[in-house]
Amino acid sequence: MMSSPVIDIHIHMQPWETMKPAVLARLKAGRSDFNQVQALSRDPQAFLRRLDDAGIERAGIINYTSPDLMGLDESSNSFAVRFCGEDPGRLLAFGSVHPRFTTDPAGDVQRLVDSGIRALKIHPPHQMVAPNAYRSPDGGPGPFPALAEIYRRAEALGVPVTIHTGTSVFPGARSIFGDPMGIDDVAVDFPELTILLAHSGRPLWGDACFFLARRHANVYLELSGIPPRRVLEMFPRLESLASKAMFGTDWPGPGVPEPEKNIEAFRALPLSIQALRAILYDNARRLWESEPAAGRV
Repeated sequence: MMSSPVIDIHIHMQPWETMKPAVLARLKAGRSDFNQVQALSRDPQAFLRRLDDAGIERAGIINYTSPDLMGLDESSNSFAVRFCGEDPGRLLAFGSVHPRFTTDPAGDVQRLVDSGIRALKIHPPHQMVAPNAYRSPDGGPGPFPALAEIYRRAEALGVPVTIHTGTSVFPGARSIFGDPMGIDDVAVDFPELTILLAHSGRPLWGDACFFLARRHANVYLELSGIPPRRVLEMFPRLESLASKAMFGTDWPGPGVPEPEKNIEAFRALPLSIQALRAILYDNARRLWESEPAAGRV
């Protein structure tokens, strides 16, 4: 069996204690190992050893703000910086500027990057805003111009933006905002912004995400949260777009198995060695090779 290096671009290590009780209960459901997961979030060195056990060289640590729905406040950003600061060569810190609550979107992006955040996360179903809500259907200004400022500053700094696409099972989430087609506007308006389609529209919008990744040079499929056995059902032509896809697990999200099980199942897919290498490692590695313009890592 091929054993190329692996980058998991989507793992959640978060300040769980800030989550609302109903959200935390949904996350814990069916996870007998959640106490161990919580312990890992308090011990980055133990987490790095867990990555070693799973055969993962590097990981994107996903954090975002959603104080009203999820209970995740600004401490999520500082948590990501501290956690990933243990080994920034292996851990990529994702942070968030909430487009509905920020009063200085461009400045907030800059401050996050200056603090050590290396990538941004927009979560439309949990932040309750469409990804293109900076514009109206007729092309005029939209209700949330802060989004454009977030994208514009991230583009200028060379900071990738991961946007959640697809549904959410958490209490209060608005899955309608997970429709990825609004990202077509984002890719057109910010052509130098690297955009990762988290979960690639799972389970409803795979075709739309495949279209977006094919159409736009700056848009990538991000395969986290999709059971590997279903990846080729959703994307039967994935081999042809292997240079535009990245592997991720979404661990320890609801129903997501241990990372090593996910990796083993993905490696068993009938894809070429070259495609597996690109998806499991090479494409995501470029995120590490491109430092933000602010110069901090």
